[in-house]
Amino acid sequence: MGLSSELEANLRELASAGPVELRENGARVAPLSALSWEVRGHGERPLLHLWSSNHNLTRRVLAITDQSDERLALAVERFGRARPDRLEFVRVAAERSARDQGREEFCRWIEALCASQFPDATADPFTIHQDLEHSLSGNYARGVLTSGKTQWAVIAAPEAEGGSSASRCLTFGLLWLERLHSMRGRGPVSGLRFLLPRDAVPAMAHLLAVLNPKLQAEIYRYDRAREIFEAIDPSSLANISSTLVPLRESQSLLDRAGNELESVVSLAPSRITLHPSVPQRHIILRFRGLSFARWEDEKIFFGLPEAREQLHAGNRLALKQLLQELETHRHPLASDGMHPQFRAQPERWLETLVREDVTRIDIALDPRFAYAQVLANAGGDHGILDILAVTRTGRLAILELKCTEFLNLPLQAADYWLRIKRHLDHGNIARYGYFPGVELQSAPPIVYLVAPALRFHPAIDAILRSLSPQLEIVRVGLAENWRRGIRVVLRQ
Repeated sequence: MGLSSELEANLRELASAGPVELRENGARVAPLSALSWEVRGHGERPLLHLWSSNHNLTRRVLAITDQSDERLALAVERFGRARPDRLEFVRVAAERSARDQGREEFCRWIEALCASQFPDATADPFTIHQDLEHSLSGNYARGVLTSGKTQWAVIAAPEAEGGSSASRCLTFGLLWLERLHSMRGRGPVSGLRFLLPRDAVPAMAHLLAVLNPKLQAEIYRYDRAREIFEAIDPSSLANISSTLVPLRESQSLLDRAGNELESVVSLAPSRITLHPSVPQRHIILRFRGLSFARWEDEKIFFGLPEAREQLHAGNRLALKQLLQELETHRHPLASDGMHPQFRAQPERWLETLVREDVTRIDIALDPRFAYAQVLANAGGDHGILDILAVTRTGRLAILELKCTEFLNLPLQAADYWLRIKRHLDHGNIARYGYFPGVELQSAPPIVYLVAPALRFHPAIDAILRSLSPQLEIVRVGLAENWRRGIRVVLRQ
């Protein structure tokens, strides 16, 4: 049997026996069921053509290098390449999801676009698979572009991911660069190139300002319809606006609701805290950090998990019973540490303890001040809690709190630092009523990353090494039983 006949017979057998996945040089291309295919020619080097609406792949088959019930591997020749590639048809347990297929199609498309838009460079095979060992996400395509002795690490964000988080994309870009630096036999890598959809570009341009100036980073905006890249000057888009909430407006909201809220706070005065939100014009009531009530439009609503029941004379007993339940289950010494009310919103509980006395984090901090939610728009996914404080010598301090392992912590903190620093440089902090009586230093804010000591992600060190020397970061690790009282066990 000739090579073409043997190849066709093997492909038909694989396709008829269940889900099969096509891979090229180890990277997934598509499920075989999504492709049409044919073998052309009857000589020793037949052509294999595979196509669909998203793929068009033609390879000259040199040999079958591996054949079993689970796999068919081919040595193939791609037009314009001197060395053979590897094409594999691998049986899988189930068809891949439409989401995975879409991401893999994006990965192949971005690799092909790099080859056409950077003609002087060679693109190593890109991948979009998760690498847990090196903390690399499966949400972004990554690869390497090589031109002579110059190499660039490349990370590309699909449109579905692009606008959601510049900090995530930059985090995984820095980890990809770190991974390439650590690989033996690979030459020096010049820097990072980000390939982004239009809506992701401004946030990334803003965030690049926190990187060490020695680290080269470039942004390219891709256009899928036009099949092009456009180089972007980050400095032209780096100023993302953020609104500082005037302290007097927060106080005005609290004063307006004072009479109604006092009757609730008096039920548990040392455990209930008030959190005004000027943009939403409401006030959240929290019991050791757990939201249980809301003041809005002169009314109070309460309940768990959502405050939906309007408080009135007839159901005040129900509110008291709810608070008694919280006192039982959301107590530092509660007997059931797995109860949902004990475990819910841990960062908010930690925030309550820190704001009671910020000197527990650092004796250098001024105990009179600890503001929360000072920015009305700190970013679409700023998922950590921040406290704005000041040292006894007048230097601004940002405290970022997280209770679980969170890889994005440094760069989300850096994003917030950029916004606060801009307000400081423009004199807005004092102008909007914060830190009365304190002469603020012009020095950039210091950042404290606060979390249980065992919850700092091990890859954070690599990210911190990439940040600007202007950004002074202190890691503060707490004892695991922080609910019983904050105790610092690590400071770096």
